[in-house]
Amino acid sequence: MEAKELIKQARNLAKPFRVTDGTSFRLKDIDPGDTLDLGSEDKPRAKEVLATGIEALAEFQDMLYAQDRWAVLLVFQAMDAAGKDGTIKHVMSGVNPQGCQVYSFKAPSAEDLDHDFLWRCMKYVPERGRIGIFNRSYYEETLVVRVHREFLNMQTLPPELVTEDIWKERFQDIRSYERYLTRNGVIIRKFFLHVSNEEQKRRFLERLDNPEKNWKFSANDIKERAFWNDYMTAYEDMIRNTATKDAPWYVVPADNKWFTRIVVGAAVIEALDALDLHYPKVSAEKLKELAAAKRALVGTK
Repeated sequence: MEAKELIKQARNLAKPFRVTDGTSFRLKDIDPGDTLDLGSEDKPRAKEVLATGIEALAEFQDMLYAQDRWAVLLVFQAMDAAGKDGTIKHVMSGVNPQGCQVYSFKAPSAEDLDHDFLWRCMKYVPERGRIGIFNRSYYEETLVVRVHREFLNMQTLPPELVTEDIWKERFQDIRSYERYLTRNGVIIRKFFLHVSNEEQKRRFLERLDNPEKNWKFSANDIKERAFWNDYMTAYEDMIRNTATKDAPWYVVPADNKWFTRIVVGAAVIEALDALDLHYPKVSAEKLKELAAAKRALVGTK
């Protein structure tokens, strides 16, 4: 597949799920089972498209590293069993590990709780030339902390700062922070892997029935399902308030893993293509130096 065709295909795949202005966004408008015009019979072709995309992504990443001008931050949020780990693994499989860093954010430590809510993630923003991946992120502070108010109490904030506007204020802080990163050459793309309640249940049962997947299951996963509607409300509000042109959300249907991976890969390729990446140009003086080095090598045994 030619480069221009690949980029065009990437745009067509990513565009339906990109949210740059959350004003009218409604989570119910995105079908978790959507595969656009691709059906299950297209899975072999889809795998081929993904493989081609992985090759292109590897080339983009190599130029990103060599150019050393931009950094890319990919943020993944989702309910349990939506496929974050698998998507990251497959989409980034061709990328040089030296140019890509993945950070998974679990429950905050005591040290984390003694700092502002952005602190623990700020430490891991990628440096120029690298791709950073957040498996969960500072957005947890508007999701799980919102659904489970007791987690907010653990942050020991001054009582007068914990008002009914705290979530609105955190959305403002996040928008400002992401604008700041963008102005400093960090390209941000955010992915919400939108899995249905029914598909999550099926995947949990598979983890219980398959001995090789037992390790993935946690009893807490079942407890969290009881708060499904609360989480969907929190996710919708999060996307409505933090989707911007510079840091868009991609609400990716996640009931079909093969389709999820294609859309995520397409969005990343599209973002990197927009950077006009290229290898650094070598100066005339450097070319002379290289030519001299070649002559020296050719002349040796």
